[in-house]
Amino acid sequence: MSFLRTLIVALLAAALPFSALAQSKPEKPKVSIPVGGKAAFYYLPLTIAERLGYFKDEGLDVEISDFEGGSKALQAVVGGSADVVSGAWENTIDQQPKGLQLQGFVLEGRYPMICLALAKSKAANYKSPKDLKGMKIGVSAPGSSTNRMVLHMLSKDGLKGDDVSIIGVGTSAGVVAAITSGQVDAVSNLDPVIAKIEKMGAVVIIADTRTAKGTEAVFGTADMPAGALYAPISFIQKNPNTVQALTNAMVRALIWIQKATPEDVVASVPPEYLLGDKDAYVASFVKLKDAYSPDGLFTEAGAQNTLKYLAAFNPAIKPADIKLAQTFDNSYAQKALAKYKK
Repeated sequence: MSFLRTLIVALLAAALPFSALAQSKPEKPKVSIPVGGKAAFYYLPLTIAERLGYFKDEGLDVEISDFEGGSKALQAVVGGSADVVSGAWENTIDQQPKGLQLQGFVLEGRYPMICLALAKSKAANYKSPKDLKGMKIGVSAPGSSTNRMVLHMLSKDGLKGDDVSIIGVGTSAGVVAAITSGQVDAVSNLDPVIAKIEKMGAVVIIADTRTAKGTEAVFGTADMPAGALYAPISFIQKNPNTVQALTNAMVRALIWIQKATPEDVVASVPPEYLLGDKDAYVASFVKLKDAYSPDGLFTEAGAQNTLKYLAAFNPAIKPADIKLAQTFDNSYAQKALAKYKK
């Protein structure tokens, strides 16, 4: 009898890991994620998680759709054609006054990584943001984080969005064409295309948030959470295991990036991401590496900084009315770190 009892206990113990695994199975194994310019370094953690099979390892079949800018990616989720956005976390705050309840669950970038660059012909006369008045400025897409960067710069000198013309140019070849043809006077955009036009000598950068020092110069602080995976709170509550699986893959990708060499990255991304200039791409990664979150965690200070930043040029955002605590949840990243951080 004692032997039988021991055998039963042993069998039950052996079955526990399989039971736990079954309980953590994603509720929605097929997940659609829209992005606004997938080849941009802003989305490198997502690309790494996809290309190295980290999503598949977590039992997920992730479909990534590429749009011109983050605002278009957000529209896909709001419209119900996609599940989770990979994009600017600030949208969780920006959309709250509109009645949209969104939440970030894993941080990709701790600096915005956006640069505002003037065409070389316009740079000589630039002294301060007030000199942007009347310019045509190219952004990834109207309403995206690249657009908000322009609004922030304008607000520094008391200007508003209608003091300039905003033109959507995407995040790739369209940026090069727009700035070199004179279609726009300036661009607010991301690497690697910023690095490419900078190397061409086509622009002069006047605001650079690719580094801690540059971010602090633009915003007065370096703690400015940027790219993230975020989704409607209703989706997160309905699919916690799916969200955990997504977070596991993303945190694993972030840890990989911290250890990666430029050559590792070049070997992992599609060749077309290099925009025909491997040297510029490598230089971009070296400069941007510190901009990626090392752990996927948001900070309260960063959330407060972002709220202050948005409220400065968006009258719809009244800080006292924003429920900041519901815009991010670190519990998923903390569990992912316990699993993957050695």
